[in-house]
Amino acid sequence: MENQSLFQITQTKVSAELPVFGCSLLDHPEVLLLARVAVDELRTSHPATTESNVKSNYMSPWKSHLLTDKLQPLIDLVSAKIKLACIECLQTDLTGLSFDLAVADCWCAVYEQSNYTVPHSHFPSDFASVIYLELAEDSAPIIFSNEIVVNPAIGTVVFFPGWLIHHVPKTQGKRIIIAINYIKIPVMNLA
Repeated sequence: MENQSLFQITQTKVSAELPVFGCSLLDHPEVLLLARVAVDELRTSHPATTESNVKSNYMSPWKSHLLTDKLQPLIDLVSAKIKLACIECLQTDLTGLSFDLAVADCWCAVYEQSNYTVPHSHFPSDFASVIYLELAEDSAPIIFSNEIVVNPAIGTVVFFPGWLIHHVPKTQGKRIIIAINYIKIPVMNLA
């Protein structure tokens, strides 16, 4: 008799709205400019592209936030936007539940013609975000679960649960992005 697994894993697909959020960051030009400077500095200080599911001309190291302090204002701003979306759209106050967000990974990527990203998720991160610093008009969209097509604009952030599968088809136009993965961390309340 063959050994059979005690647990069979099955996946049930349920029709539901996918929680993809986005907003403009253009009212924070100094934060966006500082992040754009960080991209150029990372390309100079760490010129080798990181191997991953991102098939771009350049991808910085996974922990780029530890290599430059110029990304911290963007990290803080996006974290605040995620917390606001949790309150307004998910009826969940992370701070009220004694949680905060911490960066798990942060990297930048420069896409040129024919670059793409294969389908993937950012699990086990709780939230994934993509900030669009530069975006040509003919740049490819980001596609979630092969269903939702998002065509972002320059200066926007798109964020979503880390488990959500997404990809970027081959692009025609240049795009420069920063990706940040966040995890929830418990906060000790000593009061």
